[in-house]
Amino acid sequence: MIRIGANPIGWSNDDMLEIGGDIPLETCLEQAKAAGFTGMELGNKFPRTADKLRPILAAFGHDLVSGWYSTELLVRDVDAELKAVVGHATLLKEMGCKVLIAAETSNAIHSNKEVPLSARPVLEKAAWAEFGKRYTAFAEAVKQTYGLQVVYHHHMGTVVQTEAEIDRFMQVTGDAVHLLLDTGHATWGGGDPARLARHHKARISHVHCKDIREAVMWQSNREDWSFLDSVLAGVYTVPGDGMIDYVRVLKELQGYSGWVVVEAEQDPVKADPAVYSKLGHANLSRFIKEAGLV
Repeated sequence: MIRIGANPIGWSNDDMLEIGGDIPLETCLEQAKAAGFTGMELGNKFPRTADKLRPILAAFGHDLVSGWYSTELLVRDVDAELKAVVGHATLLKEMGCKVLIAAETSNAIHSNKEVPLSARPVLEKAAWAEFGKRYTAFAEAVKQTYGLQVVYHHHMGTVVQTEAEIDRFMQVTGDAVHLLLDTGHATWGGGDPARLARHHKARISHVHCKDIREAVMWQSNREDWSFLDSVLAGVYTVPGDGMIDYVRVLKELQGYSGWVVVEAEQDPVKADPAVYSKLGHANLSRFIKEAGLV
């Protein structure tokens, strides 16, 4: 079964709190409901205890899909990471989520508006094996303790950005670690999301769908912009409003069951969330049908 969810980053940015900072959580949830979404991922305005979050989401007909968690496994051991994740994992478990979204951010630069993407960290070849070992142990413990599947979010400005880095990460981790396929980050990172879907299909347990405005992407690359400057300039948009062939990507995910999430961070002043959420949901619904997914 495939369900279409939304991420609130189209309403309020988690890396720049002033972007969309004036938009109430209730507005986000109401507009997402009106667009047709039935689930939401976490954002900075969401309560972080189940007793407070559950009635808010229920009032707008949403389930909690999941939420981002920043790991620091390059600089701390698995035991320390498991202590750090307790609150987040407990919330997801109590809210009935199936996956825990994780990304390594101990040395990431995507949240720093002053640092260009060309200055992102690159992991030394010798460091990959230990990184994979730690992530596998972390994912195994999260599954055993909370019943949650860890899905790794490759991301611009981090050590897992390019297609080759995604492949290497999947190679050095065990089956306990699954992949969050993000079409926008894969494309901007120089990869082919359809090829990634085909190659890693057995371990893809979550999908983020955002599109790329090609002209903005090339200008960002050419002029060496930061990630946040690129986002504010409109590098991302909702599925069907950019360069990605979504039907081609989704055809590689035959048999996939779970959430597909519209997660297209934009400046809400430039891109009205009510308008773009409806466009994203309508387009993605159509693409799923055209790809022959149930």
